[in-house]
Amino acid sequence: MNKYVFGIDVGGTTIKCGLFSSKGEILDSWEIVTNKEDNGDHIVSDIARTIEAKCEEKGIQLSEVEGVGIGVPGPVDNNGVVKVAVNLGWTERHVKTELEEMIKVPVAVGNDANVAALGELWLGAAAGAQDAIMFTLGTGVGGGVIVDGKVVAGVHGAGGEIGHLAVVLEDGNQCNCGKKGCLETVASATGIVRETEKFLLHTAEESTLRQLDKIEAKDVFDAAKAGDAVGLKMVDQLGRYIGLAAANLAATTDPQKIIIGGGVSKAGDILIDTIVKHYQNYAFSAVRQTQFVLAELGNEAGIVGSAYLAKTL
Repeated sequence: MNKYVFGIDVGGTTIKCGLFSSKGEILDSWEIVTNKEDNGDHIVSDIARTIEAKCEEKGIQLSEVEGVGIGVPGPVDNNGVVKVAVNLGWTERHVKTELEEMIKVPVAVGNDANVAALGELWLGAAAGAQDAIMFTLGTGVGGGVIVDGKVVAGVHGAGGEIGHLAVVLEDGNQCNCGKKGCLETVASATGIVRETEKFLLHTAEESTLRQLDKIEAKDVFDAAKAGDAVGLKMVDQLGRYIGLAAANLAATTDPQKIIIGGGVSKAGDILIDTIVKHYQNYAFSAVRQTQFVLAELGNEAGIVGSAYLAKTL
């Protein structure tokens, strides 16, 4: 009887790996270095080797492995083809087919942010739900949309690209995607700092933030928690943009829970409370009371979600 799944979270520096029971118990976790030489040609074979080595270490036959799930930083189509993953050097990489040929085990591949959302749905903040939206607020802004327990990936693998929702319709900042005014430009850690510095430059309003040689996103939240007027304004602006994006998504999918994760989410209640305030102002009446929760799995969300992806094979 098959009773194991592997969850693999491929990052630009390290590949996080997890061995799970089919019921969701994590049995082991480890990391290997992401070898990006030769345009990332060694990554898939490195994953195959580390899976085989772990099976040998644990006395597991590959025939006992239900599947392997992999989260990657880029769009993935329904055939497990990664269209592009700049951080890995990949273009048009047939990850599912390649790995299946190497280890003879079913493989599922998904975008890393979508997969993290699945992790929270399975064993994290949205456990027990079947419909959820996740915002991942970090250096960039990612996310995932889950409907009936499945990721909405779309035809081009670009479903759930929440960071590229347009929220600033005039005079928006340039986004790395080529557009202007994307949520990522104002709600990422980088965006929060840029918006704060811009506000301080164009106003004489007093703020403890002016005393800092270098402002970080955490400083803005700390200032707001201490009652600093500029900090409060910037957190309110952030909550307004995220609340608007969440309201539009909720009117589309009617989720049971909306999850806020990523490094910025460590700000805690002040962030959630501000988002909810604006969300309820923008949201369609039927979804106005949708519950917002902070992500719980942290850095393990990727391997947990990948393992869940493997279970759906």
